Amino acid sequence: MSISNEGTAAEARAGDALAAAGVADPLAVPDSQQAHEAGATHGAFGPPAAASLDVGVIGNCAYSALVDPRGRVVWCCLPRFDGDPVFNALLDPDEDASAWGIEIEDFASSKQWYEPNTAVLRTQLFDSSGQGIEITDLAPRFHSRSRYFRPLTLVRRVKPIKGTPRIRVSLAPRFNWGALAPTITRGSNHIRYVGPEFTLRLNTDASVSHILSRQPFVLSREHNFVLGADETLTDGIADTARHFEQETIAYWRTWSKRLAIPFEYQDAVIRAAITLKLSLYEDTGAIVAAMTTSIPEAPGSQRNWDYRYCWLRDAFFVVRALNSLSEVGTMEDYLRWLSNVVIGSHGEHIQPLYGIGLERELPESFVEGLGGYRGMGPVRVGNQAQEHFQHDVYGNIVLGAAQSFHDHRLLSRAGVNEFPYLEAVGEQAIRVYGTPDAGMWELRTRARVHTSSALMSWAACDRLAKIARALNLPERAAYWHGHSSRMREEILAKSWCEERQAFAESFGGHELDASVLLMVEVGLIDARDPRFISTVEAMEKSLCDGPYMRRYEAADDFGKPETAFNICTFWRIDALAKIGRKAEARQIFETMLAARNPLGLLSEDTHPETGEMWGNFPQTYSMVGIINAAVRLSAPWDSCI
Repeated sequence: MSISNEGTAAEARAGDALAAAGVADPLAVPDSQQAHEAGATHGAFGPPAAASLDVGVIGNCAYSALVDPRGRVVWCCLPRFDGDPVFNALLDPDEDASAWGIEIEDFASSKQWYEPNTAVLRTQLFDSSGQGIEITDLAPRFHSRSRYFRPLTLVRRVKPIKGTPRIRVSLAPRFNWGALAPTITRGSNHIRYVGPEFTLRLNTDASVSHILSRQPFVLSREHNFVLGADETLTDGIADTARHFEQETIAYWRTWSKRLAIPFEYQDAVIRAAITLKLSLYEDTGAIVAAMTTSIPEAPGSQRNWDYRYCWLRDAFFVVRALNSLSEVGTMEDYLRWLSNVVIGSHGEHIQPLYGIGLERELPESFVEGLGGYRGMGPVRVGNQAQEHFQHDVYGNIVLGAAQSFHDHRLLSRAGVNEFPYLEAVGEQAIRVYGTPDAGMWELRTRARVHTSSALMSWAACDRLAKIARALNLPERAAYWHGHSSRMREEILAKSWCEERQAFAESFGGHELDASVLLMVEVGLIDARDPRFISTVEAMEKSLCDGPYMRRYEAADDFGKPETAFNICTFWRIDALAKIGRKAEARQIFETMLAARNPLGLLSEDTHPETGEMWGNFPQTYSMVGIINAAVRLSAPWDSCI
């Protein structure tokens, strides 16, 4: 099935085949009942919670959904991460926004947590009398019939845990970015939500009448809700939901058990690793930068971007972080996607990002019907950065693929047949080295010879030399080593700013940029080099707000950055640990752990004054930082047990 983002065309196609043929559907919900649903009063249930990033994520490497602290599904795109949000309340401040709530009457408090070491989310809601319910949310994922079973299915299970609470189920999917209400039909134990391109089907053992009318009812036993494709379940609803939960929990516990985690910060690392795994679109191997679009980087800043695509830069860091925990399966999936990008480029320009299905065209547009996160629009779909020339991309490709030539655990190791394709990427790195680009921060109106871009050209040549040696190709090793040696000398000379006593953000530049901390990360310079230590100290004076670090000091297309960019703070943590200031690094890391939401997740940015999270969520770059810092700072296992 496919989904169209063209609202006007979709409206013209609204309704299912029966409606299009002018035939009345005998199971269709009458207009009067749909009107009653739309006009249902809140009564003792009150308005929904305000939008925030204190949400949990569930997923299965095919799709994801965000659930707020009151058990309301506020974001879910189908049939892929970059699809139409059938639940979009995160970006719609209207009380009747598209969402799926399971509410308790006279709400008083809630608790929310993950089943340990899994992606299964539990939410408990309590009323003012102490009566309570528990909601279990999951996206099924487990091994079945020699494959991973990951249907586009959202399972919700709700049970009473104290007293005789009353609940209300409010299920309101919409299509075409909220512009189109579905046609609704019903059966004895199911409801169909018919859209222009596909149909959602809810199978449930709760009262269909209560759901359609949003009628409150006493929760006297467990009820199950299975929302997914328009298909009849092969087993009973309760049996199916229970089986999906048990098998999904078993899958994630087995997956987590195999991680090589550090002794300290274990829970934080496991949660970060699971979140990174959930960002994999397993069908193609792409890794999304985040699961949302248009969460502003700072309040009212209009820095609202769509991150539901695969940036080669971000994906490399995700793969690298999971590899450090001995989870190489994600890398193997990603290399499938990456090889298609590389071979399809024919040795020419490679974009910094692509769609998760390898789409090259990601035109940026605005959604007029949504007010945006907390009313802070615009809501963007697509990303103009697809048009950019960001020269660090070639180094990120080589870095992302390098381990496949060395790692004997892989089922399909890369070798001499694959090496020429990677060398073609390296040749592009040579061609663009020392030429202006938009840089890794995707500046839209300014081009310079960015130090970070030149650094990644060096990294491409350096890693290609090492791969050539591993493949016993001495002539190719010498060729790539020659280029990497030349680039290294030039980068260290041309990016050094004597006045600032620091490596600058561009050749011959004066301004500072946190991305130059990657010099040590990729091995260009030793962390104890006085020039690098001096650079760290200069950045602390100009880029840091206490423990937090901004990306750069110069104004960009929207002015000076207001919030701290989380991955930059983690780069600082790593740099401090490497130059011998480990105690300070640990203090800052503890601050970043405290900045996570109650479920252990991070967005892109943190406001240095309020500590509030901003930017798209959950941000893979930020979750990568948690893993890297924990691995760097943890005491070794043999010293603690």
